[in-house]
Amino acid sequence: MADIYLALIHAPVYNKNMETVATSITNLDLHDIARSSTTYGIKRYYVVHPAEAQRQLAKRIMGFWQDGYGAEYNPDRQEAFSKVKIAADLAEVYAEITAEQGVAPLRVATDARKYANTVSYAQLRKDIDTTETPILLLFGTGWGLLKEDMESMDQILEPVYGPTDYNHLSVRSAVAIILDRLRGH
Repeated sequence: MADIYLALIHAPVYNKNMETVATSITNLDLHDIARSSTTYGIKRYYVVHPAEAQRQLAKRIMGFWQDGYGAEYNPDRQEAFSKVKIAADLAEVYAEITAEQGVAPLRVATDARKYANTVSYAQLRKDIDTTETPILLLFGTGWGLLKEDMESMDQILEPVYGPTDYNHLSVRSAVAIILDRLRGH
């Protein structure tokens, strides 16, 4: 079975006007995605942001729950945050996973749009069960990863669809749904 890693990308991503921006790290994304990652057996959850001030903010938030009163008050949160690593860019994430695993991860991006190399949940779930190659799931904040970054991925997971035409979930919701489809019972 493949080890699964998750990366939440804050830059470069699109805003609603399809301009390239950096988004802010949010407390809820740190907490909720760490908890989903722990629940579904993700090996590591990377929060990727190029700005040192944003990375330090994330470390301060997590530090409260990992040390001192927060860790005593809610040990479950401490456990969830043990899976989280802050990174400056994707190159750092790729290098760390490759060094740890001895092989580069299969890079699987997520998006609300379909691309030529889109794969189904069933196919990726089968790949997870039958390969030893680590898998890195990439999620973009804002309005998603840049088109050129999407096109450079090994695979793109099909969008999450409901019964309506509305298709703009929060990244926290998308992560939880996707992890359940790939790893849930």
